[in-house]
Amino acid sequence: MRVLIACEFSGIVRDAFIARGHDAMSCDLLPTERPGPHIQGDVLGILNDGWDMMIAHPPCTYLSYAAMRVWNQAGREEKRQEAIEFVKKLWNAPIPKMAIENPKSALIKWKRQDQIINPFDFGEAIRKPVYLWLKNLPVLMMGVTINVKPIRVSAKGKNIYFCDNVSGWNKEKQRKDRSRFFPGIAAAMVEQWG
Repeated sequence: MRVLIACEFSGIVRDAFIARGHDAMSCDLLPTERPGPHIQGDVLGILNDGWDMMIAHPPCTYLSYAAMRVWNQAGREEKRQEAIEFVKKLWNAPIPKMAIENPKSALIKWKRQDQIINPFDFGEAIRKPVYLWLKNLPVLMMGVTINVKPIRVSAKGKNIYFCDNVSGWNKEKQRKDRSRFFPGIAAAMVEQWG
């Protein structure tokens, strides 16, 4: 399949699809962190290029409920509406199979999610609910991916959340760390959708 991984700079999902023989390309405003097929630019310009599937990771900066404490700051509502319109453009692209992922966000007011998963369901020692909006794709089944088993996430009785594992106080590095997708979920996507 020709697979577009939208809004991905890490190459994690792209490389998982390539490893299984797919023609996969990532696209992001940022350069790729890993060598491989990548377009640095606006993904909206390549949505009509004959893709069979798209997995999109739209930025959650203005969408995420984690930022609710600043939602009413000047200009945030406009930025949130722009972010929702961007996701709608992705969703309406002429691509037969599609998954859009985001944390719990303002997108649930646009369209109810099809599935909520956690990285620990797919072998990652992290708790971070991942919401999926699916078009012509089945929900991801946990525990059926080769060599990936669901795990319990706790440390001394305390849940480990994704934000506990990001590094340092460098805001840009934190943003990038939080934007990288999870290899265990990427493996499940390839195995179950590819």
